[in-house]
Amino acid sequence: MEQAMTDTGWRGSQEGWLEAAYDSLLESGVDSVKILPLAKRLNLSRTSFYWFFKDREELLSALVARWREKNTGNLVKQSEAYAESLAEAMLNVFDCWVNKELFDSQFEFAVRSWALQSPEIQAEVHEADQARMEALGRMFMRFGYDAGPADVRARTTYLVQIGYISMQSKEDLALRMKRIPEYIAIYTGQTPQQRELDRFFARHGYKPE
Repeated sequence: MEQAMTDTGWRGSQEGWLEAAYDSLLESGVDSVKILPLAKRLNLSRTSFYWFFKDREELLSALVARWREKNTGNLVKQSEAYAESLAEAMLNVFDCWVNKELFDSQFEFAVRSWALQSPEIQAEVHEADQARMEALGRMFMRFGYDAGPADVRARTTYLVQIGYISMQSKEDLALRMKRIPEYIAIYTGQTPQQRELDRFFARHGYKPE
């Protein structure tokens, strides 16, 4: 216990350094994610960084892993979640677009911006895009679509959302919720049942007027 307290005291903690790196990436881009500025942000010594990471590259790799696990991992899980209809399955995916704990759009934008200057990160983004679209495609196939139409609908669903993120489009919650039934109908070919929408709205604390 004493050792653990030491590691999370004057040296900080691995999660603390990673959180500071995340904040810097979102605020100012990857060029700002450097050891000395992070140490100043945390009010820690530069040398304490090396208790938790071998070098800056290891820290950046940890950031990418965090992005991959959160955004890709949760999107895939949501696409596989139980649903009685395709419309409900799509609403499960839409949880990602509304709940930052499931899918962090600011993090997504920051990583995609980083990819513009790094072939390695661009490859990571391409791999994530493929994994996400394939997961959505499997969801459509689970509800009876053939592979070709499932792929096109998956791409339409996904690329529209990435467009929202890349354009940094802003919608207030009420407007987004109002548009969701039409999005579901366009993406799936099914009009969501009111009970399905009610469950979706309830889990996001939204009450339609």
